[in-house]
Amino acid sequence: MSTLRMTSDLRRQLILSAAKRCFARNGFAGTTTKSVAAAAAISEGLLFKHFPSKAALYAEILAEECEADPDLAHLLGQEPSTATLVELVEGMVGHFMQLRDAPDQEEAQRMRLMVTSHLDDGEFARLLYDKVGKLIGPTFAASLERAIAAGEATRIGDEPLNLFWFAHHTVLMGALTQLPATPCLPYGDAAAAEQQLCQFILRGIGLTEAAISTHLGRQPSPSAGPSVTAESA
Repeated sequence: MSTLRMTSDLRRQLILSAAKRCFARNGFAGTTTKSVAAAAAISEGLLFKHFPSKAALYAEILAEECEADPDLAHLLGQEPSTATLVELVEGMVGHFMQLRDAPDQEEAQRMRLMVTSHLDDGEFARLLYDKVGKLIGPTFAASLERAIAAGEATRIGDEPLNLFWFAHHTVLMGALTQLPATPCLPYGDAAAAEQQLCQFILRGIGLTEAAISTHLGRQPSPSAGPSVTAESA
């Protein structure tokens, strides 16, 4: 690696570090690229050489946090299988559906920003979908193929990643109804609702009833050490 490349990579990390401080202090709306550039002690023009917009900066930060999540890192390090597929869906449902009750409301604010982006220019949503798809999509698709090969799922259409996004969108909308202090819809018992949502999604992506009965709700696979890390992802 050349010295120039190392300098460029270091500058990129310095910009991200400065952006994290600005977003933490002022939120997304209250942060500007000018303030991030000032915090990083660079010109705004130089910042734009690395990140074309504020949305790109924020999406990169969220992607790094996602990659560094130990539970997700462990899951993505598992061998693709029906069990991995079910665990992935359970994790996604649990993460989103429990946002309203999380002590840190920052994640809930991020989801609101994601939804708002769809009604605006869509830039932030497109960037985040791209990063999430590249991070999780391959494990989802490979696990679904293993489930089909094992006779534990039927093939639904020709685009397996569409099934991942359909599942994601379903959970996102379900979670959105629960965000207000008074939920928009009463789903009843939270744990039962999560279980029902998992069953709905797993049936929708083609899993058999036998596979769902076998794998849903079982204990997650034990960790075998750091399979995937933020550095290696």
